[in-house]
This record gives sequence, C-alpha cells and structure tokens, in this order.
Amino acid sequence: MTVDGAVRRYRVEHRTTYAYSGEVTSSYGRSYLTPRDVPGQRLLAHDIHIDPVPSDRSVGADVYGNITSFFHITTAHRVLAVTGASLVEVDAPVRGQAGAARPWETARPTGANGPLVAEFALDLHPPEITPQIAAYAAESLTPGRPLLDAVAELNTRVYTDFTYMSGATTVSTKMADVFAARAGVCQDFARLAVTCLRSHGLAARYVSGYLATDPPPGKERMVGADATHAWAAVWLPGSGEHDRAGHWIDFDPTNDQFGDERYITVAWGRDYADVPPLRGIIYTDAKDSAITVSVDVSEVDGDHRAH
Repeated sequence: MTVDGAVRRYRVEHRTTYAYSGEVTSSYGRSYLTPRDVPGQRLLAHDIHIDPVPSDRSVGADVYGNITSFFHITTAHRVLAVTGASLVEVDAPVRGQAGAARPWETARPTGANGPLVAEFALDLHPPEITPQIAAYAAESLTPGRPLLDAVAELNTRVYTDFTYMSGATTVSTKMADVFAARAGVCQDFARLAVTCLRSHGLAARYVSGYLATDPPPGKERMVGADATHAWAAVWLPGSGEHDRAGHWIDFDPTNDQFGDERYITVAWGRDYADVPPLRGIIYTDAKDSAITVSVDVSEVDGDHRAH
C-alpha cells in the first residue's frame, strides 16, 4: 500500500437561519454539525453559536458515535440562527486498500467477521429495497467480481443514469420514487447506492458532511457558495491481524469518485433520517416559515481557530 502524504486543513462555517411569520415561544433543536474525530480526520476546533441564546443546551454521542447537540430556547423570537464553525484536518486516503480485490460475495458481514456492521446490511423500515433496485445493482455485482471494481462501476452508473435536479425530491422521498424519476440530489444518490448494496447483503452506510470545492480558474471563492454533502461507504472485511475489524471505503455517486482529502465527515448512520444537520420542534401560531442555509468550506494554513 502507498499513501499520498497530503494533509488538508479546512475551516467550515455552516449557518442555518429560520424565519417565522409569527412569534415562536419555545423551540427545541438537535443538530449534527460537529465533524467526527476519526482516523484520517482530526477535529482541531469547533463551536456552535445559537441566536437567541438557549436557556439549556447539552452535547452527547449517539449510538454510532456521532456528536449531537441539543438546545432549548425559551426566549420569544421570529428568527433562529444556528452556526457551526469548525477547523478540521483531513489526510489523503490510503491507496491500494488491503482486500479490495476480494470477490464481493465474501464481503457480506457475518456473525464472525462483522457483528458491529451487520445492521448496515439490513433494509430500512418501511422497506426501501425493491426488485427493480436489486436488479439494477446486480448489473454491477456480477458473480466473483472484486468488491471495489463492482462499487466503482455502480458509482459511475448512478452518476450517469440519474440527473442532479434540486427540488426534484424531499428528504422523505422513497427510493422507489427516486429510482423511477431518475433524478434527485446528493442525499438521494447516496441513499440509492446504499440501498443497492444492501439489496445484495453488503454493509453500506450513509455519510453526511462537506466537500471542499475549488472555484473555476480565474474566479474568486464565493463565501457561502458551498453546501452540505452526502455520500455512501461500503464495508470491507478485515484481511489480517492488523485489520480484524475491517474498514469502510467512502464513495460519491454524485461526483463519480471515491472519497479523498476533500471530504469532511460529520456523521454517519443507516439513512439520512439518522443524521440530519438540524431538526426540532417549535411552539408557535405562525402560519409561514422560511429556511436559509449557507455553507463555506475554505482551505487554510497555519494555526487558525474556529470562531
């Protein structure tokens, strides 16, 4: 195996603003805005700023080890702004993953080699796997094919066969509807790839985070022009004494590529519903509301702090 020694450091600012047509008297919120501190990624600094200031807030970890923040606002308000600011270092991925050439059928989790990942091979409830999706996946998962070869082709096929179309879906759109429409956004394509792999017994997870993007040649970066991103990861079983637990390999069907040092992981789960950036409950008589999201991912050097 060889390693590209590149290390990237990013400042991330993710701001979400809710505006209401009437007064909100109480608001409960839960956020997934804290990037993970995991092998290959280091969280150097982080803060979440909430306006109005919550009367109560706490931080904890969910069942998958994601950091989640809770808050309760009792001050009456018409605007709520939640801003996550982070400083993160990401390593370039290891090339030539051990065990990547193994037939995909041998990568299914079992009681012996994957007790902690077995749930990622199961369908959701209500079910998302359909005969049509399973047949689509089977075109790449041919008998005896190396796992990563099959995943790479599936990645390319989703990228080619489906059109990125903002507004074509919502976070609750069923996979059968996305598959029939052949359109969606990154969350849909990540969920579709995950569903395809699960339809053949492979463990796959949904990953939420950010993708660092560079401006076109000759253009300046536009602050806030980035967006939250989502991709998928497939589990590769351990192949020796130093990799008994196996590991996960990120891939991005929205952009037809495997994960690299441009990908900043915030949280993962079985589906989008496990790790939405923000969700909550409000008490109000307001008839209308609007949400505005601004994300800025910028590469930095030296000793910078989140603010």
